[in-house]
Amino acid sequence: MDFGLENRLSRIFNPRSGRTVMLAVDHGYFQGPTTGLRDMKNIIPLIPQADCLFVTRGTMRNSIDPRTNTAFCLRVSGGPSILGELSNEDIITSMEEAIRLNASGVGMSIFVGAKNEDRTISNLGRLVNEAQRYGMPVLAITAVGREMGRDTRYIGLACRIAAEIGAQFVKTYYCDDFHKVVEGCPVPIVIAGGKKLPEMEALQMTENAIRAGARGVDMGRNIFQSDSPAGMIKAVRAIVHKGATAAEAFDMYQKGRKQAAEAADARMEKV
Repeated sequence: MDFGLENRLSRIFNPRSGRTVMLAVDHGYFQGPTTGLRDMKNIIPLIPQADCLFVTRGTMRNSIDPRTNTAFCLRVSGGPSILGELSNEDIITSMEEAIRLNASGVGMSIFVGAKNEDRTISNLGRLVNEAQRYGMPVLAITAVGREMGRDTRYIGLACRIAAEIGAQFVKTYYCDDFHKVVEGCPVPIVIAGGKKLPEMEALQMTENAIRAGARGVDMGRNIFQSDSPAGMIKAVRAIVHKGATAAEAFDMYQKGRKQAAEAADARMEKV
């Protein structure tokens, strides 16, 4: 057993449930000050509800309290912005930096079916080689070419490639018949939240993915762009860790939204 690697994974995946609620807040590395992350102080109240943050080193240094007990997985790939070719990424953060920041894992994107597919997959191989020397888990984030549908054929292909190259866990999109993707991938899969959805739809997607065998979520916009981010992350946790239904979780979200509104009204009355 690789003690260091297993210890880090146990910080990302809750040992009791074997699952994880990751909060993705790395969007600024290519989108800039996107909605919900314009002021990173907005995510501070959400951190204790996450098992793990997926974050860049800049945010870790400038916005996160180093005394936090929440694990984090460090994005180490980047390069192009939304104005360029997104698949033209490279590894931009060293393993030494990840260890200095006390990361529990590192993550990078691979672009299957895209222009720079071969380079991003080769970069994943090099990252796994380096990470293995230090017992550092690697998360591969799968993206597929624009011409390829997000279905079991291509999502399954991307996830299996990531596992074969050596990633310890994979982040990918949810699709119909997702159980087929899980069955074809020998390492844990967490689903991406993707674009902002109505809250009930996002919660239903989470329930469907967990029932299909996903080991958790790495969700960003569907939490921090919600009208009740705190209520939403608690609702997602209930599905992932307690087996709540989407309907039960939606009730939790609504209660959180109501409490937040009442607290805001109380603050206004004091002004």
